[in-house]
Amino acid sequence: MMKAGIKSRMQFMMMKRMLCRCLLPVLLASVMVTPGLAQTIAPAPPPTVAPLSPTQVTPGPLTVAPPPVVPVLTPSAPAPPAPPPAPATRWDRLSALGTRPDWLKLQSFHQTLTRSEFETAIRDVYSDGSPFPPPWKLESDGVVVQTGDPLKPEARIAFASHAQAPLPGTRTWRSAAEMPPLNGRPLLSDIHIAIDPGHIGGGYAQMEERMLSFAHAESIQEGDLTLTTARVLAERLKALGAYVSLVRDRAEPVTQQRPADLIVPARQILADAGFPQPQENYSGVTGDAKILTVQWQSEKLFYRVSEIHARGLKVNNTIKPDVVLCLHFNAEAWGDATAPQFSPMNHLHVLVNGCYSPVELEQQDVRYEMLRRLFSRTHQEELPLAEAVANGMRQTTSLPAYVYTTPNARHIGMNSYVYARNLLANRIYDCPVVYLEPYVMNNEETYRRLLRGHFLGRTLIAGRLQTSAIEDYAQGVVNGIVAHYQKHRQP
Repeated sequence: MMKAGIKSRMQFMMMKRMLCRCLLPVLLASVMVTPGLAQTIAPAPPPTVAPLSPTQVTPGPLTVAPPPVVPVLTPSAPAPPAPPPAPATRWDRLSALGTRPDWLKLQSFHQTLTRSEFETAIRDVYSDGSPFPPPWKLESDGVVVQTGDPLKPEARIAFASHAQAPLPGTRTWRSAAEMPPLNGRPLLSDIHIAIDPGHIGGGYAQMEERMLSFAHAESIQEGDLTLTTARVLAERLKALGAYVSLVRDRAEPVTQQRPADLIVPARQILADAGFPQPQENYSGVTGDAKILTVQWQSEKLFYRVSEIHARGLKVNNTIKPDVVLCLHFNAEAWGDATAPQFSPMNHLHVLVNGCYSPVELEQQDVRYEMLRRLFSRTHQEELPLAEAVANGMRQTTSLPAYVYTTPNARHIGMNSYVYARNLLANRIYDCPVVYLEPYVMNNEETYRRLLRGHFLGRTLIAGRLQTSAIEDYAQGVVNGIVAHYQKHRQP
């Protein structure tokens, strides 16, 4: 849902402004006492002597003025020492609630990828185009990565001399080309698809800021909408032979943690941002000032971080699918939740994993997860699948492509609807992930359609016959999945 991204940018700018106001006096004070800057201060000029007036001149014989006194130069004091160099980049940082990776697991990818394949993947998918050096060093026959582990600060993965298929055991998922021949069976036979209905919904929708209401006694909640769409989609995919698992099958969280369990890391986040004594709760607080409270931060860690980590464990350790479909609905900023505003915008885009910023790559768990996806060649299956699904949804929804104007995403491939972006939900799943963001929930027409839920055929909405937005969503995904496996799977 785009509202999260928009709100994140608002939060970032607000915290940045507040941090600048807090840190500016400190920075100024530090400049005043920084060694090395004192040598740039010019010495005070000698006092000037006023000329004598005529009455002060005593007549007498002309005398020769003595030679000027040459001051004795004493050795100058030694120059103050140069300021210490800027601290080196820390490679041991972790993302919120992240765990330290086992870098030895990357050893299984020794000599499975050529240097050319590595460089192409970085350039075309995983880099954000930043000029800053990455936390790895390329050698002719391998890559040396900064691990952040003081006992073993580097990990080396050797390159292959020539392109080859992935080694058995390096991944649990199968590409379309690796599936067994159909031999007359349904198209999606043998394929395990996990559907991840975004957010939680139900009684958690208001906390998630994913509930929208324009009139009394009516509302839509993104977590409920994604679950309804997931159920419709699952039945369609099963009918085509797929084995389907829902990552979330009810309006309840997957994680066992709750906001009260996350107060300590919430406080740490605020302290790291320069707020060591934050307000406890946001009662009586309005607008984005809520983000500076312990309550808001602990809730965010619950539904946006702990919840996704729990789903990742379920996907990777229990479900082990060939692909994950992350279902979401988009939104534009709607202002005050008690008096939301409609938006004239309505659009669609599909995300794959990529576009890592230098700041994100400073975190060792993020760095590890990116490299694991790269060496697993996840992008080679993820991108064509996303492009096929984007085409299917474009045809059923008739929505225009969303255009990112921020550096946290980059257009990728040949499809104008597909972007690369580094999200927790499309990074920690150990398989290709297609992350879907159709519709703007606070577009008036879309809102009216979503209020009607799922139905077949057409019904009168806002004065004209219209289809169900959920039906168009599900059918568009099905059409894209079918097109991808028809093209790449053995008959």
